[in-house]
Amino acid sequence: MPSDKNPNTLSPPQARTRRRQSSVGNIDLGDNAVPGLQTMQSSEDVRATSSVYNQQLNNKTDGSNDMAILGKIWVSIKLLSYRNTWLIPLILLSIPQALYWSSNNYTPSNPLHMFVQLSYEIEGTSPSMYGKGWKDLGFLFYMMIFFTFYREFLMKVILKPIARHFGIKKEGKLNRFMEQTYSICYYGVSGPLGLYIMKGMPLWYFNTSQFYIDYPHLSLEHLFKFYYLSQASFWAQQSVVLMLQLEKPRKDFHELVFHHIITMLLIALSYTTNYTWMGLAIYITMDISDFFLACSKTLNYLDSPITGPFFVLFVGVWFYLRHWINLRILWSIVFEFHKLGPYHLDFSTGHFKCWISQPIVFFLIFCLQLVNLYWFFLVLRILYRYVFLDVTKDERSDSEEDENETKKDE
Repeated sequence: MPSDKNPNTLSPPQARTRRRQSSVGNIDLGDNAVPGLQTMQSSEDVRATSSVYNQQLNNKTDGSNDMAILGKIWVSIKLLSYRNTWLIPLILLSIPQALYWSSNNYTPSNPLHMFVQLSYEIEGTSPSMYGKGWKDLGFLFYMMIFFTFYREFLMKVILKPIARHFGIKKEGKLNRFMEQTYSICYYGVSGPLGLYIMKGMPLWYFNTSQFYIDYPHLSLEHLFKFYYLSQASFWAQQSVVLMLQLEKPRKDFHELVFHHIITMLLIALSYTTNYTWMGLAIYITMDISDFFLACSKTLNYLDSPITGPFFVLFVGVWFYLRHWINLRILWSIVFEFHKLGPYHLDFSTGHFKCWISQPIVFFLIFCLQLVNLYWFFLVLRILYRYVFLDVTKDERSDSEEDENETKKDE
């Protein structure tokens, strides 16, 4: 008998297969989804480890023995720090601060000064200007601990209850929601702050010729240096967490690692070779586009009705910042780098704008552009399916996690 079904109508299994091809908002790309310590722990692992620690506490029942009491205290600390991953970073942050402010010596002669304050202030400058040196590594390391604390505390104490409030209960979706909302919190500050710093400079608005005219930029204002080193700390902290992962978080893991390597090289070289104005411009292009990326993902997790329109806005912002502005920067390296300002190598004066650095700078930013182009291709594929195929939901990740969690519950 001839079938009375419309050949253009997909059967339920086929429809499910089609929906799993892409998503709007739930985009497995970009550089803002490195898991935190909080989201790397499964609820099953937390329960199992907590059970082990509780058993150890119950076994230490001899209260008259001082060693047993100390043992209980030690196990209790381990249990607390495992359940609250922000606790140890908070302790590591608090000890140097307490020692520094109780010392009554707030000058660079205090060994703790390099960790809790910016180093190399130039006397007699107004506003205060700062040079660069190896002590900046102390501040960078301290800020890495801060971002570890900030991320874990924000996820555990604030973002998880918010996710529960919106009805997000599945562990995988909950973890992704916390990661993306943390990104919103960070990039929502770093992006506007970068624009604010740029606004007070001749560099505004991405005036690429200013990269070279007054080069080298040997000193930085207080806010600019704080911003630059904080950004470096943020990326360094993410890179460490990325290296500690035992499993690949998603299918573009290798591209993500490559992106972080290039980013860290650009940060280190731009700071040490005095290309911080160019570094500021690249920071801004990444942070603002990542803010819109994180918002797009978060709206999808919340099943928001504006997910689709916001995703289209995100695509425009991504293209403008990550490609148009970055291509302008690459163009300037080819055509303005050697024409504007002195063009020679002089280690004694910190002048590295020469024929050696030009191809190195171009190559690193070009590599960054290649990764961005790969991710933009994925974005356009999602946009095409959304506009022309009416694909608005991706059930792939959630359904697979739901099945795994159901099996665990059984």
